[in-house]
Amino acid sequence: MYACVYEKFFVTLCPLLKIMEELIRHTGVVLSVSGDTAHIEITQTSACSACKARSMCMSSESRQKELDAIMLEPMQTGDQVEVEVRERLAWRAVVLAYMLPFIVMIAIICILDFVTNWSEAVVGTLSLCGIALYYIVLNVFKHRLQKQFTFTARKI
Repeated sequence: MYACVYEKFFVTLCPLLKIMEELIRHTGVVLSVSGDTAHIEITQTSACSACKARSMCMSSESRQKELDAIMLEPMQTGDQVEVEVRERLAWRAVVLAYMLPFIVMIAIICILDFVTNWSEAVVGTLSLCGIALYYIVLNVFKHRLQKQFTFTARKI
């Protein structure tokens, strides 16, 4: 019986895991090289940037971003490269940056609302302080997190 439930769960989860192993790719230009790391500038575009009507639309946007990536092959300054990151890591970043702070805020509000008799303004302020503390702790562990969130680059 348990094997059947496990099998159904695995069959349902398998396509999801397959999707999360896909790569997110951006093209960029190498700005500098240091050891096995390249400093790369990419142009992050919105989903509608390829639209022919984007010049008349105010929602299309693109921004220049700089990041460090591990080189999979030797590169020089000015090379056109493709930067890759696993989609799983992008989801982990979303959870750390948005979902967990939301959960922390709701938990603090619920706990303080049921345990204390403080006003909503005090409870709301303390929940915002809790989120600030969460981001401070996240910043303290920034170097450890940067080791997990690695980008790779290869020449085009």
